[in-house]
Amino acid sequence: MADTDPDEMERRIAQTRTELARTVDAIADRVSPKRVAERTVADVRSRAGHIATSVGDALGFTARPVRIEDDPDHLWDDEPPSLAPVLIGVGAVLVVGAAIMLWRRRRR
Repeated sequence: MADTDPDEMERRIAQTRTELARTVDAIADRVSPKRVAERTVADVRSRAGHIATSVGDALGFTARPVRIEDDPDHLWDDEPPSLAPVLIGVGAVLVVGAAIMLWRRRRR
């Protein structure tokens, strides 16, 4: 028969319980609605940023960060304004419009 030291078995049981509790907590955190929403929002923002960057690159516009010391009256002296905010706005309007259309279809 194998070594069945009661102290060793208790230690293994306690270790298994701790690992199981961590696993259950990780699963609960992963499937919580708040975390799912946070991951979805982060994914949408990331994709929108990539799309805006791609469109900007295709149109020849490059994003430039604005510094605090920049003069607001002369921000666009060096280069034309970026179309990224406009494109993001148009995309948002299209998404909202599509969502409304789908919502109306489901109500019928």
